[in-house]
Amino acid sequence: MECGATRRSEVVAAEAVTCLNRAMAALRNIWEEIGISEEQRLERTDTVRKHIETLLDMMVAEEENLKERLLKSIALCRKELDRLCKELQLGPFEMEETTILQTEKNLRTCVTALQKQKQDRKQELKALQEQDRSLSGILCTPLFSIDTNSVPSLDDLDRYRRHVASLNTLKEQRQEEFVNNKHQIILLMEELDHTPDTSFERDVVCEDEKVFCLSKDNIMALQKLLQQLEARRALNEAACTELRTRIIALWERLQIPEEERESSAVHQSWSRVKTLRALQQEVDRLEELKLQNLKSVIQAIRTELADYWDKCFYSQEQRDNFSPFYDEDYTETLLEQHDAEVGKIKTYYETHKDLFEAVQKWEENWKLFLELERKAADPSRFTNRGGNLLKEEKQRAKLQKTLSKLQEELERKIQAWEQEFKGSFLVKGQQFMEYVSEQWQFYHLEKEKEKQERHLKKSREMEAEMLYGSAPRTPIKRRMLSPHAPAKVSKLHGTFNASTTPNTTVRMAFGGPICHSPTSRLPPSGKKRGLSTAPSFDNASDVLNSTTNNAP
Repeated sequence: MECGATRRSEVVAAEAVTCLNRAMAALRNIWEEIGISEEQRLERTDTVRKHIETLLDMMVAEEENLKERLLKSIALCRKELDRLCKELQLGPFEMEETTILQTEKNLRTCVTALQKQKQDRKQELKALQEQDRSLSGILCTPLFSIDTNSVPSLDDLDRYRRHVASLNTLKEQRQEEFVNNKHQIILLMEELDHTPDTSFERDVVCEDEKVFCLSKDNIMALQKLLQQLEARRALNEAACTELRTRIIALWERLQIPEEERESSAVHQSWSRVKTLRALQQEVDRLEELKLQNLKSVIQAIRTELADYWDKCFYSQEQRDNFSPFYDEDYTETLLEQHDAEVGKIKTYYETHKDLFEAVQKWEENWKLFLELERKAADPSRFTNRGGNLLKEEKQRAKLQKTLSKLQEELERKIQAWEQEFKGSFLVKGQQFMEYVSEQWQFYHLEKEKEKQERHLKKSREMEAEMLYGSAPRTPIKRRMLSPHAPAKVSKLHGTFNASTTPNTTVRMAFGGPICHSPTSRLPPSGKKRGLSTAPSFDNASDVLNSTTNNAP
């Protein structure tokens, strides 16, 4: 392309020479026609030469001047470019070699772009500083450290932008936390009838949310205030709960009618200070009423105390240890003693409630077991219809497993309890293992007693048969309707006489003594078995099975 431009400039230069030659030729013709002499022609031609030379010199000088200006501009642009690169923390600027004019143009374009970049960075820095100052004033945080006298680098601006973004996020979080806490604080103050009495509390409650300083200290103070109010409310709730419990207990002791109870503040669910005062007034009123009715109140407490003693399986000796229970001098001191004892036994029961309930479950199953054993010993059960015998047997089998399982579980629980509390777990004044063994011993004694009674009854019946003859075993109606009853009686007498052995001595006289037959002695099976040692707790199921098998 440069070669083409060069050829065109040479053609234009040749045309300029041709034009000059043509003009000189025209001047010479004119001069010749005019008749100007040769000397004048020479003079005039020299004038034309000088004029053209001067003109060309001026043109060359102008172009030289342009070249110098371009070179100076290039130098200035390079200098400015170096300075801008240094300020903007850019690498050295490199440009391809080209003409002076193109170089100057390219340098000027680069300088203009860098100047705009510099201006943009300064403007962004200014905007970020304004945001930083605003957020720092709200959050009470230090300003971002940056040199404001120099042009910030791209990394500096990026860190500054992220810093401002983090401040905005922090502001939103603290603002949300402040609004939520403020709402809760206002509600708590209303509930507690609390009036803001410090400057900080007034700033929180009364001032505009946008004006409040969201500093870290203020947020912590806000959380502390909220915690204090919540703690006060918790104390109020605990106090109200305790007062409600006392009121209900006093209602029961004083037997307050339902109509009067329904109008009380105890049914109010909230825990405002007014409610607390109303509950306290009700407690005071009931306490005063309690003092006026000491006897009935103490008797009600004794009923409650006896109920807890039963739940805790206290023995009579343990109950007798509380001697005020039997005091008939109804005084305020006696009432206080009963209140303290009820509180102590109630705490003891609630602490070990699971264990007491397990023992109670064992007791209920034991009583059910005894009831089934009593039914099993009743001969009339064989006359029942409807499958009751089968149901009872299934229930007894199930109950045997339940009792065995309960005893094993209680053994583990009681051992753990005794290891934890370093003491003995007592049931009716005994260790539970001894208590269970004693129940089994009583059970076997009762069974042996019943067996001996049956043998004794049978022996007496046999003696009566031997002495007076067999008693009629048919129903009365049938015996009365039978015409052969006397014959049957005489036959029985005959049987009696025939069955009398030589070892039997009977004096038939009315007033004479009667020597008992050997059949009246207790058989070997009537000896007391198992009474020397109580049944083991570990083989409770074997004891149950043997008991079932020995049942009549």
